[in-house]
Amino acid sequence: MNKKSVIFICTGNSARSQLAEALFRHMAIDQFDVFSAGTAPEPIDPRVFTVLDARHISGENLRSKDLTSLNERYFDYAITLCDKAHQSCITQVKAAQILAWDFADPKPKAGTKAFDVVLNELSERIKYFLLFSQKYRAKPEQLSDALSFYKALADDTRLKTLLLIQQQQELCVCELTAALTETQPKISRHLAQLRKAAILQDRRHGQWVFYRLADNLPDWALEVLRLTAANNSALIADNLSKLNQMGDRPQRAALCN
Repeated sequence: MNKKSVIFICTGNSARSQLAEALFRHMAIDQFDVFSAGTAPEPIDPRVFTVLDARHISGENLRSKDLTSLNERYFDYAITLCDKAHQSCITQVKAAQILAWDFADPKPKAGTKAFDVVLNELSERIKYFLLFSQKYRAKPEQLSDALSFYKALADDTRLKTLLLIQQQQELCVCELTAALTETQPKISRHLAQLRKAAILQDRRHGQWVFYRLADNLPDWALEVLRLTAANNSALIADNLSKLNQMGDRPQRAALCN
């Protein structure tokens, strides 16, 4: 499974977001790809490294970055650490979810105490964030029964979607929109239903979300789809033709088996 990604954003990327990046990477270990950036970046305050070193948290590779340098990357979570950055980043960052964590800027105060306070507050917030994300991803949903499966197949768009995905291994929304000549909201709605029924699962690669048959789909359900496709090739022939004519199909990494 691909790791989730998170970016911390504040105005200067010089204190709060640097502390958050280092601490989140320390606490999450290898569960997430972690980044930080600023809407108006400044040099990192040296006190950041002082408080991190005191707690044996690595500050290696921390550097101040402009948010625009990451505008081609898609994140699962973008977390802003000040209201000003939150207002600015709404249109500058591509993320599935944008969260607002507002922390006081420690830089105006002398010494390192304010930095320690922010680090403690970030630790509590990150701890609960990780607990929630682990609970949410702990156990993949499984197809509940045959009735749910056949109800999902009893719609022209959903049936063709499943047969196309089975034939192509995985497809994204834009590819299904082109193949089925349906609107993107309609395709997304049907994909959500199939995912909720635990027939499909998704994975993120860059800015794209790809859908494939669920890894834990029962053998009998896979066989139903295989036989349906083998004996009804004409059903999606026109859709496959439209898909093959589509230009600029998204690039994807090979699936790991």
